Amino acid sequence: MAARFLLDTNICIYIRRRQPPGVLARFRQLQPGDAVLSVITYGELVYGVEKSHFREQARGQLAELADLLPVMSLPPRAGELYGSIRAALEAQGEIIGNNDLWIAAHAKA
Repeated sequence: MAARFLLDTNICIYIRRRQPPGVLARFRQLQPGDAVLSVITYGELVYGVEKSHFREQARGQLAELADLLPVMSLPPRAGELYGSIRAALEAQGEIIGNNDLWIAAHAKA
């Protein structure tokens, strides 16, 4: 069974901070395998750990999260979708961050 949710960085931070409460409540309703992390999200979270003043604590929290949520690598199809999504958004005059584009492409792949 494929995961139903690919969590982004903000959702992971909300879960860790337990705010807003509705996000944590929804997360607790998920069954094992329902949600995963993109390697892009994982990289953003590692970046946050490296910048943290409480690096060891943050590293431990990230390890706990990664134990709960498998980290998924990018399939080649995500690269194709990244290019298509980026071109379509640029044609519409819309710009979003590259990491958000990659996460969107990963989710669609």
